[in-house]
Amino acid sequence: MNNQQSADAAMELQILRHSASHLLAHAVKRLFPEAKLGIGPAIENGFYYDFDYDERFSEDDLILIEKEMERIKSERHEIERIEMPRSEAVRIMEERGEPYKVELINDLPEDAVITFYKQGDFMDLCAGPHLENVRKIKAFKLMSLTGAYWRGNEKNKMLQRIYGTAFYNGNELETYLKRLEEAKLRDHNKLGRELELFTTVDVIGQGLPLLMPKGAKIIQILQRFVEDEEERRGYLLTKTPLMAKKDLYEISGHWQHYKDGMFVLGDEEKGEEVLALRPMTCPFQYYIYKSKIRSYRDLPLRYGETSTLFRNEFSGEMHGLIRVRQFTISEGHLICRPDQLSDEFKGVVDLVKYMMRTLGIEEDVSYRFSKWDPNNREKYIGDEESWETAQSQMRQILDELGMEYNEADGEAAFYGPKLDVQMKNVFGKEDTMITVQIDLALAEQFDMSYVDSDGLKKRPYIIHRTSVGCYERTLAMLIEKYAGAFPLWLSPVQVKLMTVTEKFSDYANKVGSLLKAAGIRVEVDDRNEKIGYKIREARNERVPYLAVIGEKEVEAEAVSVRSRKEGELGQIGIGDFLKKLLEEIDSKSI
Repeated sequence: MNNQQSADAAMELQILRHSASHLLAHAVKRLFPEAKLGIGPAIENGFYYDFDYDERFSEDDLILIEKEMERIKSERHEIERIEMPRSEAVRIMEERGEPYKVELINDLPEDAVITFYKQGDFMDLCAGPHLENVRKIKAFKLMSLTGAYWRGNEKNKMLQRIYGTAFYNGNELETYLKRLEEAKLRDHNKLGRELELFTTVDVIGQGLPLLMPKGAKIIQILQRFVEDEEERRGYLLTKTPLMAKKDLYEISGHWQHYKDGMFVLGDEEKGEEVLALRPMTCPFQYYIYKSKIRSYRDLPLRYGETSTLFRNEFSGEMHGLIRVRQFTISEGHLICRPDQLSDEFKGVVDLVKYMMRTLGIEEDVSYRFSKWDPNNREKYIGDEESWETAQSQMRQILDELGMEYNEADGEAAFYGPKLDVQMKNVFGKEDTMITVQIDLALAEQFDMSYVDSDGLKKRPYIIHRTSVGCYERTLAMLIEKYAGAFPLWLSPVQVKLMTVTEKFSDYANKVGSLLKAAGIRVEVDDRNEKIGYKIREARNERVPYLAVIGEKEVEAEAVSVRSRKEGELGQIGIGDFLKKLLEEIDSKSI
């Protein structure tokens, strides 16, 4: 299938699913006439519809709604497109008691063509397109219930969202549902808790996960790996405050363009100093750069920081470790001369690819060239010429690297275009893992300069980047990638020593101390439990190496080893076992 055929198939499936969302709304209005209609689009893996209804829908209600959808489908209604004037559209929706539809109509541009789609006794405001008849909606399934703020704004009323999916036939639906069940087994929200990597607590707050010892250990391993590699590549470590006066963010433009996404402290009207928790580190590092006069010989300067950041995400958007309100990022800024931009950008891409390759996710990502939207000027700073220059330079660099990428208008940062490294979770939802940005604007905002070889002051170029992105999100993706069975170098527990009986505890602890002294993360299980039970428990914990200790092992000064990857390895001397572990860890084998 070529690209055009693939795009056409995707559009046809989207039309089917959009029609299924109307079928869902039709069924809900028949069963629950007092429910008010919100919106019901097709999405990547199905569709949803939002409803305002005083009583909470239940799982039993989903079964009833599904049956009603089947009943309506059997009535074989034609789906009819209807155009009407704005005044008539508003009147009809007001008569039907649909305030959300009235709001949507009133928000449409004056020259918009207002269309409805009608099937039997149900009619809904919609731009379309749809199928010709409801009977063509062959196979569907309602999946889940959740809450969603009207129009995604937490200041608005919370509606009830019903998710579903639809396919051309029952076999495709069954295949999808089976794949979904397999995905649930890898879901980091489920596995992360089972493996005691993280947890959440209502009284602490949504989007504020607690990393438990094993999860914190993985983050620590990643952080040390990143900082060591960045230092090897010439990065200078900084450590900057978690908050700043609003004055800093006014200079950077974040106050004007990103204030709603920030946590603001203090009330200016009460005469209090207004501060904000930082959503990024760049302005802080700029002042480190500005701490003295810089020469062209000083550049490039590469600053790196393990930064804890804060972003006021909407509650409906937060998900496990993937989207949170407080997170830690491998943040860096490269300040360079214009003639150094290409090489420095390529060096960042090389670092990013090295990180992904080492983590084993290089084949799982895609690249997006995120550009500005010139029709939405208020969203960005800088002039059109600077934007076109930055985008042209980034495109040239990406093409010289031979990278395959998609282009996306309107996805740029407010100060510059981005290369986004995209990765999907087990449910197919795509998130940005890593970004690399070219910025030709903020050096001007912060009056950053260097003295060039001709003795004149010049503005540097800035590259914003992360190397593994947000550590929490990376951990989530790694949990799902490896189903909790991390490579040895990343595993929070690398070896589990297990005694056949308690009388071998002294030897087991002696071996454990020897391994720990060599830097191996080891746990000793000398409980008075059957060895079979201990082994099953350790396997469920996804420990890479299990080592059993009994009388023969004590006599031989050895352990009987089972590798998660290689199976039974038999009895191995302690020295040889340690050598094997260290070689595998040092190679960062996947």
